[in-house]
Order: sequence, then structure tokens, then C-alpha cells
Amino acid sequence: MIRPPHTEISEASIVSAAPDTTRTTGTGVFSRTRARISARTLRTDRWWLPPLLTALGLGAFIGYATIRSFVRTAYWVPQYHYLTPFYSPCLSDSCVPGSSHFGTPFPELPMWIPLGFVVLPFLLGFRLTCYYYRKAYYRSVWFSPPACAVAEPHARYTGETRLPLIIQNSHRYFFYVAVLVSLVNSYDALTAFHGASGGFGFGLGNLVLLGNVILLWAYTLSCHSCRHIAGGRLKHFSAHPVRYWFWTQISKLNTRHMALAWTTLGTLVLTDFYVMLVASQTISDLRFVD
Repeated sequence: MIRPPHTEISEASIVSAAPDTTRTTGTGVFSRTRARISARTLRTDRWWLPPLLTALGLGAFIGYATIRSFVRTAYWVPQYHYLTPFYSPCLSDSCVPGSSHFGTPFPELPMWIPLGFVVLPFLLGFRLTCYYYRKAYYRSVWFSPPACAVAEPHARYTGETRLPLIIQNSHRYFFYVAVLVSLVNSYDALTAFHGASGGFGFGLGNLVLLGNVILLWAYTLSCHSCRHIAGGRLKHFSAHPVRYWFWTQISKLNTRHMALAWTTLGTLVLTDFYVMLVASQTISDLRFVD
């Protein structure tokens, strides 16, 4: 049997044979050492659907949260002490009477400053720098890349070494503030066990507020920074059994970080919407003990 001669096809020959329709300078997918493929991707599935749904979901939450943070209406139910998390803590003289659980150290604020201005920037920073949300908006907004095996439109890639992405390195500090805010939200949820005539009271709103706080704690504690704080620097787990146990529990939560990230967005909207309906007297709170 006569075998055909073995012919080696080098990567350089493939590159030169492909149409050169990309840029000749740049990094990443635009570097000179990468194959020149005219098609944006060879994928035939609907790869654009997940980033589109992510963009729509994040956009819907941002739109709702922005509107509710500035309207300054229907955020406090005086009969039952329900306070929406979008206005907690309320620390200015602009807050309606009773909604300031920690006093009013700030004077009245102009309308362009939200009443929850003390914590909202830190919570926004915590979410934006979250490891999961980075993946979410890197793909759906930043297009870096929009999907696996899909070229990104950027000519150069600098990673998280320049503005604005260098801010991602501050995530651990935003985490500390998020823990404090979760404590404040927990206090709000406990204070809400209040009856219309004083004393202890319990209604559907308490279940909504309490469920939201529990999920917020789960999302906050499932943070990668929290996992590192718990056991990231331990060299011998056997010498630190308490921290090792805590680290294992955080690791279990960490596997659900993406689901908790989306779930807490939903519970925040649900909690605020419910408080708004009760505060505006659109509906009555279902009371179990009053």
C-alpha cells in the first residue's frame, strides 16, 4: 500500500488563508497571533439570548429602584412600622415621622438626593463589584465577551487595571458596609412586629420583610470576600475548627451566589412594592396577630 505523503499544515498557513477582516493591531482577539476569522462567531445557537435577558433584568431593577428611591412617597406604614429597604436607614428631617429608627442627624434634603443616600452608594458599589454581577454585566453591557466563543468588540483589553474597572478591587470594603446594612435591615424587620394599637403585631408584611432580610443575609454571606475572610489565609484547618466550620458553610452558600444575586433583586422589589401598596392604602395588610 502506498501512503500519501504526510503534509503538515501550520497555524500560520491557516491564519494567512483566512480573510483578514479584523484589525491588525490590538490585544486579545485582535492580536496579530490570533486567527483572522471574518465571522463574529461560528456558533449557530441563540448565544445572544442570555446576555439580552440579563440586560433586561438588570435594567428593569435599576429603573424601578431609581424611581422608588426618589419619589419619597409610600415608604413607611406607621400602623405596623413597615419601612421599605430602599429608604433604610432614613436619617434626615425630610423623613416622615416615625420612619427614622436611628434619629435624624441630617437636615432636610433637596429632592434630587434620595432619602437613603447614606447607604445606597455603598450597596450599589457592593452589587457592581460582586463577582457574579461582574460576569453578568461584562457580558450583557460591557461585551467582554458577550458569550463564550464570541469575539468582543474592544480593540484592547486592560482588565481591571484602569478606570472604571479598577474599582472592582474595592469589593471587600463594600462587603463590610453591606454587613452593616444587613444588620440595619434586620433591625427594621424586627421593629415591624408592631400592632396597630401598640405592642406586638404580626401580619403578612412581616413575612415579606423577614423573608427579604434572610435572603439578603444569604446573598451577603455567600460573597467570595466573606469566604476568603472566613478561611482564605488558614494554612491548617485542623488548628482552627471554628473558622473551618464557618468556611465550609460559607462555601456551600457560595455555590448559590448567582441564584441569590437574582433572588434578592426580586425580593427587594417585592418588599418595596408591598410596603408601597399598604402605605398608600391601596391594599390592607393581612393581619394574623394585632
